[in-house]
Amino acid sequence: MKYIQSFQEGDHIGDVYLCKHRQCATSRNGKSYENVTLQDKTGTIDCKVWDPGAAGIEDFKPLDYVYITGEVTSFNNSLQLNIKRARPASANEYKASDYLPVSEKDPEQMYQKLMASLDGVKNPWLKQLIAKYFGDENFKAAFMKHSAAKSVHHGFVGGLLEHTLSVVTMCEFFCTQYPYLNHDLLITAAAFHDVGKLKEISSFPENDYTDDGQLLGHIVMGSELVGYGCRTIKGFPHRLQSELQHCILAHHGELEYGSPKKPALPEALALNLADNADARLETMKELMKTDESSTAPGGWLGFNRLFDSNVRASGEW
Repeated sequence: MKYIQSFQEGDHIGDVYLCKHRQCATSRNGKSYENVTLQDKTGTIDCKVWDPGAAGIEDFKPLDYVYITGEVTSFNNSLQLNIKRARPASANEYKASDYLPVSEKDPEQMYQKLMASLDGVKNPWLKQLIAKYFGDENFKAAFMKHSAAKSVHHGFVGGLLEHTLSVVTMCEFFCTQYPYLNHDLLITAAAFHDVGKLKEISSFPENDYTDDGQLLGHIVMGSELVGYGCRTIKGFPHRLQSELQHCILAHHGELEYGSPKKPALPEALALNLADNADARLETMKELMKTDESSTAPGGWLGFNRLFDSNVRASGEW
């Protein structure tokens, strides 16, 4: 199949893609059309059905696999697919693995590395909390497959695990550089900091915000999950629970970025820095990978609102 990442203006497409979104719209002159988003494992593309009533446009809905015929055009410096014909695909026309973005790293190896880091936690209360969740097979299966975001960074199968491992690894380095940090508190907080995303974002192929995700968000839900776990462990120290929950509540760093609290502990600050660094560097990595086929002369990728800057790929020396 021809993957979305390789699309170029002028390409004629005839292949199966996963429909992520389909919505009716009306143009300025009152004519009906449809906005469609298609996905494969390399990314998504915005599409238009300019004549929804045409004979070649059969009925399909979000999360259907659809055989699409159309042409790739450019609009506002972004590629767009104009769909000419569409029909639901039969089961023998596609492999689901071609349509879900996946981590480039082996999930079992990542989980083993994460558990090796968590084995370094010596505090008996925190060890019990870690075992309660990360030692549970059902939790492990969900954690290994989940994404860390709907989009922006780590929005792929295994993304939550990959991001968590990176943050834990960075926090381990912080502990060697700044020995005054409470190692056990920081590493445990790093492991749990995004666990609320298991409930904030639905599983693939949907990978979208749940109702609770929209209403509560992963920071609050993650803090609640940790609080519940602590309360089920008889004698768990109240101060330790509060400090652990604070690290989770403050890990976005600023109120305007969704944190209910700003960091008040050195461990909370370290977690915020590690989380932000990995998220932003992964975002930049994915930006470079997505836009490598449309890089302007000199390596410039154009203005990016997430970084509030005109971004360029670094050269080879």
